Amino acid sequence: MDILSYDFMQRALLAAVLVGITAPAVGIYLVQRRQAIMGDGIGHVALTGVALGFLTGTNPIWAAIAVTVAGSVLMELIRWYGKARGDLALAMLFYGGMAGGVLLINLAPNGSNANLTTYLWGSITTVSSSDIWAICALAAFVIAITLGLRRQLFAVCQDEEFARVTGLPVRLLNLLLAVTAAVTVTVAMRVVGLLLVSALMVVPVAAAQQATRSFAMTLAAAVGIGVGVSLTGTAYSFYVDVPPGASIVVLAIAVFAVITALVAPLARKRARRAAAAFEEQCTLEVPGAGPSGDDVKV
Repeated sequence: MDILSYDFMQRALLAAVLVGITAPAVGIYLVQRRQAIMGDGIGHVALTGVALGFLTGTNPIWAAIAVTVAGSVLMELIRWYGKARGDLALAMLFYGGMAGGVLLINLAPNGSNANLTTYLWGSITTVSSSDIWAICALAAFVIAITLGLRRQLFAVCQDEEFARVTGLPVRLLNLLLAVTAAVTVTVAMRVVGLLLVSALMVVPVAAAQQATRSFAMTLAAAVGIGVGVSLTGTAYSFYVDVPPGASIVVLAIAVFAVITALVAPLARKRARRAAAAFEEQCTLEVPGAGPSGDDVKV
């Protein structure tokens, strides 16, 4: 395959695989707690981090990590202590992140709209070897958290009050999830772009939910869809010369539409049959229980 003969495409495809794994792995918890657009808010904050990297002459990825982690922690603190609703805290991330990014990029001596565009929409040609090492390290952190603490995170996202009663450190887990989401946005920004990363965190999960019933199956299916559309979209962008982020998101939405139209009705039909079979199995015959010794079904 000629696509693998280019070093930059090898790096881009590896980054696409890591993004395809990490984005849905975090997104499933955000969808569960009804914060599907949280990735958008963090993406806007990451824009400030990228601009800060250009301004200070440091690697934009690590600058974005520092800023997004601080922003996500601040959002949780506002939600806890400021009596602010979650949507208000997200709005602060949206507006403050975008405004800070635009301000700093215009102050940076080596920043430009062209440089910023590669982070906003993704760019397969600009993923360097140092970027790959950073993405691998960050992806390993995200995977360790989302898989290693899946039971605890699921409990917190499902019902915070119940999780608190059972003795789970709810605030710490919420902070950890926010930080993990921030890291995921930074991992994905070179491939998908900051403005579209939230879609890759949500759409594969939404598609998987149409055809699966358990949390484990939904997670596995969402990761599979994420990896598939990330690789396909990155390869397509190489041959057609279009932004990879747009290609990946359009493919993810197409997969969601196909699953919703074709697979979901079959899954619902199987679920109804399974429920009917279970109900029939639970109908037992109790001999001699009737007034005349006839069998009675209970």
